Amino acid sequence: MNAILEKVSIAALIDYGLNVIGALVLVFAAWVVSGWARRATARALERTRMDATLVKFFANFAKYTVMVLAILACLGIFGVETVSFAAVFAAVGFAIGLAFQGTLSNFAAGVMVLTFRPFKVGDVVNVGGVTGKVEQIDLFTTTLDTPDNRRIIMPNAAVAGTTIENFTHHDTRRVDVNVGTDYSADLDATRRVLQMVADAEPAKLPDRDSQVYLLELGDSSIAWVVRVWTKTENYWAVRERLTRDIKVGLDKAGISIPFPQMDVHMDGALKTAS
Repeated sequence: MNAILEKVSIAALIDYGLNVIGALVLVFAAWVVSGWARRATARALERTRMDATLVKFFANFAKYTVMVLAILACLGIFGVETVSFAAVFAAVGFAIGLAFQGTLSNFAAGVMVLTFRPFKVGDVVNVGGVTGKVEQIDLFTTTLDTPDNRRIIMPNAAVAGTTIENFTHHDTRRVDVNVGTDYSADLDATRRVLQMVADAEPAKLPDRDSQVYLLELGDSSIAWVVRVWTKTENYWAVRERLTRDIKVGLDKAGISIPFPQMDVHMDGALKTAS
């Protein structure tokens, strides 16, 4: 009887030892494969020019996914039911998802921003009514520096869920300056003055024609718009200089820029009664 028990115990030890060896081999193989998966994922995403932060996240995610699967397989070798673990992980994941609903939405929006790249670091954008230069793009937040040197940190869910206006995406921009002239001014003479000012702008692009457009007949003035193309970095300087030169040019030509006014006509009978 003792001999039989001894043989059974030896066989059990041998089986357990083989299981341990198999588990160790599986963990070692998973460690090697996870490193390969991490490097392969990183190389594949880098070829798509994805953001470095996002590349690192997905590469590590691939690595740890392989390791978690290997651990579950090791538990199966020792006879542990992995179905219950999967249910526990699902419940924990659901609870975490509810607790971090806002954070996860910011993360998902950050992935979208980093993947589709509506703007990049250094761009000047208007997002949600805030205008500033993009200083940093993270997975959860985007940091802007305003022209008056205020730092704005916006959650990525707010960034991805609103209209994004990128002022510096293109190398060139059109400068529009609106001006109103007096109704007594000759239209052709006014156009010549405005066109001369637009053509004289030193930062105007040589391959893009400037334009003087008769916009509308307003309540108190004739509305014009002067359009000049320039490089994006020169936009504000050109706008200011063009506005000044328009005023100077109209003054020299004797063409006035009227202020809003209203003509009131009194009925004769009312004047007599008063």
